[in-house]
Amino acid sequence: MLNRLFGYLFIVFIAITSIPLFLIALMIWAATYPFDSRLRLLHLYTCFWASFYTWVMPAWRIRIEGRENVRRNAIYMVVSNHQSLLDILVAFRLFFHFKWVAKIEVFRLPLIGWNMVLNRYIKLKRGDMVSIEKMLRSCKERIDEGSSIFIFPEGTRSHNGKVKAFKLGAFQLALDKKIPILPIVISGTNQALPKYSFDFTGIRKIFIKIFEEIPYQTFADMTAQEVANLVRAFIMEKLKVMDEYTLET
Repeated sequence: MLNRLFGYLFIVFIAITSIPLFLIALMIWAATYPFDSRLRLLHLYTCFWASFYTWVMPAWRIRIEGRENVRRNAIYMVVSNHQSLLDILVAFRLFFHFKWVAKIEVFRLPLIGWNMVLNRYIKLKRGDMVSIEKMLRSCKERIDEGSSIFIFPEGTRSHNGKVKAFKLGAFQLALDKKIPILPIVISGTNQALPKYSFDFTGIRKIFIKIFEEIPYQTFADMTAQEVANLVRAFIMEKLKVMDEYTLET
């Protein structure tokens, strides 16, 4: 009961603090949009906004590795496993430029969703072919503008932390636009914030790591399915190692 109460108090804290934080985001957007068409500064501020909630939660012991694997001004198809809603906050801690692909419901949230609209992140209605086609077009537009794209290819959170089958959109985009894939692996968030729960679960280790990019030339002659299988196998292998750290007492 106390764990659930603590979890809901944390949600209230997010809701209250999002009011001034969104107003700052709105001012940054208005001030920088004329000369920052990719909205890099607004995205960096959004990284700070999201990271703030992980910094004030001392129970989440977050370990980050691999920032050196992100080349300055490179355009990537960024893919990661997806264990929890917490993955989004943790991924923002990486502080490099990308556009999220997120389900359309998130954009409807007051303040946080409005900030996603300001950032020109990309909406997706799962299972809707028209929305999927529009999402793919938007991704190509953002790539052409010089932004990386961040997608969870599982499409939804895993309920047990195991990596689900990958959908092919991210990998077809990487093939079509001839851009490298940047694999990211997240471990421990499913323990810190399980799917369908807002209960506080105590002190938890979380590990996020950026691995070396997979150059386009490596998979240029593959099908999207083959690329998806390659990347999924890689992420599953690395996740096993990282789980040893996050699950140890």
